[in-house]
Amino acid sequence: MAHAVDQAGSDAQGVSKPDLTQAALKDSATFSSPADQSTRTVLAPQSKLTAAATVQSADASNPTLAVALDAYSTSAHTIALNSSVTSATTPLDISIAWGDGATTAASASGTQNVASEHTYAELGTYTVKVSVTDKAANTTVTNEVAVTTAGSDYTPYGPTRLLDTRNGTGATQAKVAPYTSAHLKVGGNGGIPAGVTAVVLNVTVTDTTSGGHVTAFADGDDKPTTSNVNFVPGQTVPNLVIVPVGENGYVNLYNGGWESVDLIADVTGYFTQTSSSGYTPLAPKRFVDTRNGTGTTMGQLAGYGSFSTQITGLGNVPAAGVTAVALNVTVTNPKSDGHLTVYPGGQQAPTASNVNFTTGQTIANSVIVPVGPDGKISVRNGGWNPADVIVDVVGYYSPQSKGAYLPFTPERMLDTRNPADQVYGPLAGRDYIYTALGAPGSGITGFVLNTTVTNTKDSGFLAVSPDPNTQDQYDANTASQPTPPTSSTLNWTTGKTVPNLVQASTGSTGVVDFWNQSDGNADLIVDVFGMYQEN
Repeated sequence: MAHAVDQAGSDAQGVSKPDLTQAALKDSATFSSPADQSTRTVLAPQSKLTAAATVQSADASNPTLAVALDAYSTSAHTIALNSSVTSATTPLDISIAWGDGATTAASASGTQNVASEHTYAELGTYTVKVSVTDKAANTTVTNEVAVTTAGSDYTPYGPTRLLDTRNGTGATQAKVAPYTSAHLKVGGNGGIPAGVTAVVLNVTVTDTTSGGHVTAFADGDDKPTTSNVNFVPGQTVPNLVIVPVGENGYVNLYNGGWESVDLIADVTGYFTQTSSSGYTPLAPKRFVDTRNGTGTTMGQLAGYGSFSTQITGLGNVPAAGVTAVALNVTVTNPKSDGHLTVYPGGQQAPTASNVNFTTGQTIANSVIVPVGPDGKISVRNGGWNPADVIVDVVGYYSPQSKGAYLPFTPERMLDTRNPADQVYGPLAGRDYIYTALGAPGSGITGFVLNTTVTNTKDSGFLAVSPDPNTQDQYDANTASQPTPPTSSTLNWTTGKTVPNLVQASTGSTGVVDFWNQSDGNADLIVDVFGMYQEN
């Protein structure tokens, strides 16, 4: 545990960086082609007088010449290749064609392993061809292996409802029993292709009669110990989930409560290992606040009313090429129960929902939504009476963005309730915890996290933002006090347990801060689900 410089009364605590890159890649595919797949070519002789002698020399002087290929991912865009050459002791020339027009030259002398690495500009599947030439024997052997980059790009979709156990959409019309899962087909469902690696779902639990939680995970994987949605009796709670998809195209939504619940899942996009839209994280920026007229007309959004707001060309969002935007949407001061629906500008509101609320509640939820052709998004109030709406932009997706997603097995990174945790004990009001999630130069630009607050002693909100200090500055006690952010990630009232997904930017230093913006203590739980990495 480390401590920041105490300026303005802060005694910030730090969490050492887990090896998240290896966690992301430990289950990635490996690619190989054995030596017996090598093809042998005798090069054309330079004259007819030497032709017969050349062929005989090739067969006699280096009959074991061959190359075996083994490849694996070292980042979202990078493939490492091991060329295992078998040969008589003689100089060899090696040429590697990576399948994207790039080539690498190397040399060897006899039997040895030759290691090389290549970073692809675009995600996809490529055929790598390795040629090993023995000039003395006038012979070349070649071998090929198909490789696929580990990262995934995003494709917007919907919003579309895939699951509603209340009416039988996507599953049997029945509540999900305690300690069982709803099995949701994603790959091959509607216009979603087979082979998707992860999916973006807004998962809502409703008709609850006990406390509990929902855990989303890929079918075929072991259920993780992490949670995505926490609920109490009588509560309707949504949360955005970016979850890996099983090889069979299914995901599981596990009911960790003591009683049966209804589950709803709306899809807003999916990830594939082909070039589409990468992600660019941004420091949270407020685009809409109906309380003061930011981004729309000042005044509460009327019941069953909607507004559109410009996204592209504002702040650090490009004017063109944006396919989807990552948001944190908050409703406050609602005069009745209801829900918000966020959807592309210029379209009709779908039946999907993003934020569910009760009278007087302040609640936030992460949203990833396609951007309309006009560069706008729309927000509809599905409640009977007015409510205030706040929209913070935290990032965007575009073909020009190079942040590819690497999903991995969910991992609990922080739990202040756990005595064995690096930071044990509630996070004090107006204080923060810093975590070095990415190292400068690693290409890691952001992380997908699920944050949960519990045992809250006062009303407030959690803010997650990049830290201007490096880990080295914290270690040397030379870090400056970061400016507390004003954009909220999740909001709570005294005694409540509230989760929300966060797409956290690592900024320029790789350090991310978690701020308790209340006057009372709160316990904080952080689960990590994946990361974005540039090439």
